[in-house]
Amino acid sequence: MDLDLHRGESEVIALAIEQNADLILLDETDAQQVAATFGLKKTGVIGILIKARVEGKISSLRLELNNLIDTLGFFIDDGLYRQALLSVNEIDDTG
Repeated sequence: MDLDLHRGESEVIALAIEQNADLILLDETDAQQVAATFGLKKTGVIGILIKARVEGKISSLRLELNNLIDTLGFFIDDGLYRQALLSVNEIDDTG
């Protein structure tokens, strides 16, 4: 596995291991892969937004994802974007 983590990501993972963290927040794929090798439970911003939508804390996942993309330049792969919306029934799987 050829992974290049930022210092902050490495420190988050190290601290999570040291503290036996229940959950860590990581968005980068490489960092999530490393965390998985240590058996750490992880989520990212999209996972938090999905949970917020399911719990009724936000009214539209699509709106929040689009805000991330449009205002912060957050990259979301098209497949992940679609999968996230499907998970909260904001689109159907026919198209």
